[in-house]
Amino acid sequence: MTVASWTRSLPRALHPGAWWLWAFGLATAASRTTNPVLLLMILVACGYVVARRRSDAPWALAFRMYLYLGAVIITMRVVFRIVFGGGQGDTILFTLPEIPLPEWAQGIRLFGAVAAEQLLSGFYDGLRLAAMVICVGAANALANPKRMLKSLPGALYEIGTAVVVALTVAPQLVESVLRVRRARRLRAGGQKGLKALRGILIPVLEDALNRSLALASAMASRGYGRTGEIPARTRLLTGSLVITGLLGVCAGLYGVMDASTPRYMGVPMLLAGLALSIAGFLIGGRRVSRSRYRPDRWRAAEITVAACGVASAALMYLTASVDPADLYPSLSPLAWPEVGWLPALAVAVAVLPAWLAPPPESVS
Repeated sequence: MTVASWTRSLPRALHPGAWWLWAFGLATAASRTTNPVLLLMILVACGYVVARRRSDAPWALAFRMYLYLGAVIITMRVVFRIVFGGGQGDTILFTLPEIPLPEWAQGIRLFGAVAAEQLLSGFYDGLRLAAMVICVGAANALANPKRMLKSLPGALYEIGTAVVVALTVAPQLVESVLRVRRARRLRAGGQKGLKALRGILIPVLEDALNRSLALASAMASRGYGRTGEIPARTRLLTGSLVITGLLGVCAGLYGVMDASTPRYMGVPMLLAGLALSIAGFLIGGRRVSRSRYRPDRWRAAEITVAACGVASAALMYLTASVDPADLYPSLSPLAWPEVGWLPALAVAVAVLPAWLAPPPESVS
């Protein structure tokens, strides 16, 4: 083994921005298709990377909760199709008693005939949304939110603090629940189900409150919440550039994900919004002075992981232009979904960080 390969295999924490870029690229790839085979492949790739490269930190324990949330999303989309009329199709599976509605509610139907086309449409849409949510959950499980806060530009100092605290709520709650359940097992707590809810809920809330107070005290002792003297003109210019740029980014992302929008609403709008946002961040960051102890560096592993996510989204976007039939299986008439080599390559590229990223550090 050479010195270079041995250095790459050393456990270390990857830059959190690399994991978020990888996850956003994978979520963008999932948003470009309703093919259930492709979406399941994306979920498997996402879960495999998380299983191999997540650490034993508290925020890494919340990935299972995102899987449960994805299952709830799929179930709700299918149930909505059944409740609010799913009879538009040639293949009627079953018929439920229809509930008559008044005349002012014309166009809305409760229950009635349920067609396979509508159920599959709801399942495909729910699976796509669930895949995007799970990709975000993968980033939350792999990236260290505290290191992400340290890497944010100075203009996003206050906003980044609030976002990082919000992102750590779910992992901290999961950790509190696991700690309380472990303590109950050590005390031979035999209650299960709803009877055990009272014995778990109150300690979890108390533990979450104590951890929040400790976090607030630690942040206050380190100067979080400090405001500097910024001229009103500079503040107005910075805010205008950032807000306008973020609106352009939102519009550009919508144009990239929706193939029916005009081309100028896609990549050009996204690039223009990014340019305005970066200009606002640079102007605002000049007035905020922050010191970083051992700042995170972008090395070859970080660039490779981020490039895998971007390449996956680009390949899926190329597939939408070359052969969209692979991304959107036919529902009328019903057809079995097929997977071409180009979208399969996009998923294969997305799973490469499971081997290319360095092993995580142990924080236990």
